[in-house]
Amino acid sequence: MLRPIRTLAAAAAALALVSACNSASGSSSPGSSSPGKPGAAGNSRGVSADSIKVGGIVSMTSASGYSKKDTDLGAKARYLRANAEGGINGRKIDYLGAEDDGQDPAKNMAAARKLVQQDKVFAVAPMSSVTFSGADFLEQEKVPTFGWGTLPSFCGPAYIYGFNGCLVPSPGGTLNQTWPEGIGQLLGGAQGKSVAVIANDSDAGKFGIRTFQQGFAAAGFKVAYAKASVPATAVPSDWSAYVKEILASNDGKAPDAVVSVMQTPNNIGLFTALKRSGYQGLLSDPTDYDPGLLAKDATKQALDGVHVLLQFQPFESSDPKMAQFKADVRAAAGGQDVPLSMHTLTGYMSADLFVSIAQKAGKDLTVESFQAAAQGFSDTGTLVGDRSEPKGQKDSFGCGALVQLRGGAYEVSVPFSCRRPIPFK
Repeated sequence: MLRPIRTLAAAAAALALVSACNSASGSSSPGSSSPGKPGAAGNSRGVSADSIKVGGIVSMTSASGYSKKDTDLGAKARYLRANAEGGINGRKIDYLGAEDDGQDPAKNMAAARKLVQQDKVFAVAPMSSVTFSGADFLEQEKVPTFGWGTLPSFCGPAYIYGFNGCLVPSPGGTLNQTWPEGIGQLLGGAQGKSVAVIANDSDAGKFGIRTFQQGFAAAGFKVAYAKASVPATAVPSDWSAYVKEILASNDGKAPDAVVSVMQTPNNIGLFTALKRSGYQGLLSDPTDYDPGLLAKDATKQALDGVHVLLQFQPFESSDPKMAQFKADVRAAAGGQDVPLSMHTLTGYMSADLFVSIAQKAGKDLTVESFQAAAQGFSDTGTLVGDRSEPKGQKDSFGCGALVQLRGGAYEVSVPFSCRRPIPFK
């Protein structure tokens, strides 16, 4: 029952239509029930006697050319297997595919409204974008929503879940220490070592600087540089000013590590400029684990030696669940082997957490029964470690790994493990 992904032109037309309808009709009533499930109590929008309607919101396109489109394939792969195994308590998942928000806040909101008011989905899984302006709307409409918990909206709301927990908490939450402690391990210890952290000039970038500055300091690093100064709307053509500032940030010397909290186009520009300057320290980012990047020699060269943060088992893992993931993606791609990326796994694990909680909710599936099941949900040994709710709406699950691109291939540099999170202040 999975539907093919719509074309960008069709999506744009639909979004335009929805925007026009929204201005005239207003919002649907939170908590209202939808027809098709006789006898259901509470909010059963998108649930019929034999199906559950689910949609996604993904940045398929962006002004910089960066794309998370593989997120949609990952979600499709998990839903296809769930349906092949009998669905969720006898109901098949009717996955509508993902709306493209183009990393545009207005389109993100429009996509959320379309999925709820026009398509009447029960859940949004996955939601993968650097903008999540539709979060308040989805929370108000009581729509269970799943994605990578790298935005503040995944931390605190009752209906929004990060597949690996909350990674950008508010005070009182915790921080995942995989990145700073892993880099410390690679450098032979953090004591006496310095790090520079750089991000885009955006709300997400500023929050990233705040969190990682605290995490690296707690691990024992001297944070020599921490700025959200790179324009978020376009990739700089000249990185010399940033490089000059970073290389003098450690009391006039270069830091031991440079950590970029940015996307691939920015990382390529920054790391290339640092290497050309003669920088010999450790380079790291949380984005560039994507075999598709190895297809171009220039990209492969720019990212060679970079350690990439993962919050899941590396694809190189021998874990049986990783073998299952690869088989599911291959089936969703029509039997073809396709390059795997962290976006593929983002979609897959977002869908997996939704499926796992919905299974526990039982045959009488409503938003209320789903939320009740989530409140006592836990499992172990997944591709993102041990999961539990509602812990994940406040804290990270604390697990991760680092991989390094070397000679055109990724190698595990710090194996997947779960570390004790630290309090976020």
